[in-house]
Amino acid sequence: MKTIHNPSEEKQSTELAIGTFIISTLLFVLYIISNGNPMVLVIAWPFALAGIVVNSIMFVHLTDRFVHLPQQRKDIGMKLLILLSNIPILFFYYLVVMKS
Repeated sequence: MKTIHNPSEEKQSTELAIGTFIISTLLFVLYIISNGNPMVLVIAWPFALAGIVVNSIMFVHLTDRFVHLPQQRKDIGMKLLILLSNIPILFFYYLVVMKS
């Protein structure tokens, strides 16, 4: 008997993308409020590195699901777009921090 996998029940990718966005935004706001305190960067770098690794793993996982589950491509594609939407926002944060 074959089990049908329903990726719409998988909420981890959306939760990961939203959680990463919220935490990075809080760290960015903390950096701005603290007038560029380097201690905030010491706290933020491990999170940034871990976020890149975990988001990359989720991206590879979703891409694999996208290829192997053609009937669920619309849902998986939406999850991929949500995950990828963090990139321009985080790049903006990076530019602001590096220019200050």
